[in-house]
Amino acid sequence: MKKGLTFTVIAQAQSLNYGEGISNIAELKKLTRADGNVYTFASRQCLRYDIVRLASELFNWNLQVVDKSKGTIQFKDDMTIKDSQEMDLFGYMKTSKKDDKDKGGSSTREAVVRLSNAISLEAYRSDMDFLNNKGLADRIGEHPNLANVEQHLSYYTYTVTIDLSKVGIDGDIELSNEDKCNRVTQLLEIIKILNRNIRGRQENLSPLFVVGGMYDIANPFFLGRVKVEGDKNGYKVSSDTIKEVVNSTFLGKELKQSTYIGMVEGSFTNKDEFKDILGENLLTVDKFFGQLTKGVKEYYGVN
Repeated sequence: MKKGLTFTVIAQAQSLNYGEGISNIAELKKLTRADGNVYTFASRQCLRYDIVRLASELFNWNLQVVDKSKGTIQFKDDMTIKDSQEMDLFGYMKTSKKDDKDKGGSSTREAVVRLSNAISLEAYRSDMDFLNNKGLADRIGEHPNLANVEQHLSYYTYTVTIDLSKVGIDGDIELSNEDKCNRVTQLLEIIKILNRNIRGRQENLSPLFVVGGMYDIANPFFLGRVKVEGDKNGYKVSSDTIKEVVNSTFLGKELKQSTYIGMVEGSFTNKDEFKDILGENLLTVDKFFGQLTKGVKEYYGVN
């Protein structure tokens, strides 16, 4: 039975993740490639933060599971995956102090849900925003404070990969199939409407385009295979690399049989190319996640 769920998203957003900065300049997190271009990115930790934030708001996930009793902020010793959906899906590390009887060490759980960084698909061209707090300064007759903030409006891509066979299992602990299913389907609902609160803005990270499905292994088949191209007529998603992955095989099975694409109508200009590749497996974004949810329920035997 297929246990690996993976999908790669394209979303459009602006200036998602800032680094430490220099002087009065707020710098975006960036990567430099051999082609000479610079690309901005939002870290996987930043994506996890907003996924967990929304999970608490929408599904009442328990976030009261950390403390600083050992000197560093980490998950509490008495908390398990029964108590925390976050610990179950995204893993944990609990350290122990050295003493006469204990040599110290750590208890760890690897992440069942793997997130990639969200990488911009368009190069950063050094756009800046000049800011000041003149409105507040004028109230008290002072000179305003000045700041420069890097800005980048771009398409971003990120990938989510889940090993369904490891959800809800940690040592001697195993949750019911209903609980396992609920945690994964809630995560899918969150990704469908994912957003990020940053510097007074709320950026929409929900998918304009998404490709993936359920497979025999938890492997990010479409990570690094998604590109966009823009011209005077608009943007299109490069279909050649996706077509090559879709038409490949694993253990004698064509990935095409298990792959779906979701697209927001009018977001890209080459929808017909993907219709030729996947036929009826080209869906709306909502129906794409509905198909994944159906597969998750079948895997766990939940109606």
